[in-house]
Amino acid sequence: MDLLRSLIRPNPNGDWPKIDSASYVDATAQIIGNVRIGPGVYIGPNAVIRADEINENGQVLPIEIGAECNIQDGVIVHALCGSTVAIGRRTSLSHGCIIHGPCIIGDGCFIGFRAAVFNAKLGDGIFVSTGAVVQGVDLAAKTHVPAIAAILSAEDAVRLVGATSAADCRFMKKIVSANLTLTKGYIRLAGQEQKEFAE
Repeated sequence: MDLLRSLIRPNPNGDWPKIDSASYVDATAQIIGNVRIGPGVYIGPNAVIRADEINENGQVLPIEIGAECNIQDGVIVHALCGSTVAIGRRTSLSHGCIIHGPCIIGDGCFIGFRAAVFNAKLGDGIFVSTGAVVQGVDLAAKTHVPAIAAILSAEDAVRLVGATSAADCRFMKKIVSANLTLTKGYIRLAGQEQKEFAE
């Protein structure tokens, strides 16, 4: 078994990842089990997306990554006891953040460096800043979570979060655009390398 095949593999339940051919997965990323990755997605070095724990019905619910997302270096996405994780279109999971199911993240969100999101539901266009923790809450669309904040209750959300600013929105669009360019570039490069090795 070659390295890439060993890093994209089934879980003990026999569920294999499903990865759209228009997405790029770095050779060091690990994609395990019932993971569904849409088109135009970038998965960076050493990212781990692992859907392998069973629920009370013996099933492993999917981890779903929407179209044109970017999952950057060292990101971990996992789901507790067979729960689901759903990540909307054009969402950015930045370096070293942790997304742990059960969890739903809407379209066009940004989860900052080393931030953690667990057992939460995030609406569209949410900006979670560096090192923040969001756990056990639902956040409305276009919410800004400050750096290093701990949002652990509805009261915390009312007291600590604000609205996503125009600058936040520009930043989020810039990150998505940069990573879409990377996706296309790495896919092109991988095709060239395969051709060279085949000759």
